[in-house]
Amino acid sequence: MSFVQVIEFDTTHEQDIQRVMDDWRDSTENDRTVTHTTLTRDHTRPNHYVAIVEFPSYEEAMRNSSMPETDALARRMRDLCDGPPRFMDLDVIRDEDL
Repeated sequence: MSFVQVIEFDTTHEQDIQRVMDDWRDSTENDRTVTHTTLTRDHTRPNHYVAIVEFPSYEEAMRNSSMPETDALARRMRDLCDGPPRFMDLDVIRDEDL
């Protein structure tokens, strides 16, 4: 079963967030368990973002979370956010291309 983590946050530092995400992507190329990511910005609240991170399973998400690079990413993101991010951990129960 696939697993999705949704992270909601507010920031006025979008470009810095993008660089932090790029640095994490580059530094974890052979080790990360993330299969897909999407970063979105709320159309009506331009400082509100939602990141959608996909994994093959919950166990792989936890393995990814325990990586030192992921911990460094989380610390840097917290510094750039206006308040704490909100996390949702979701088991995918239906997924279809339409």
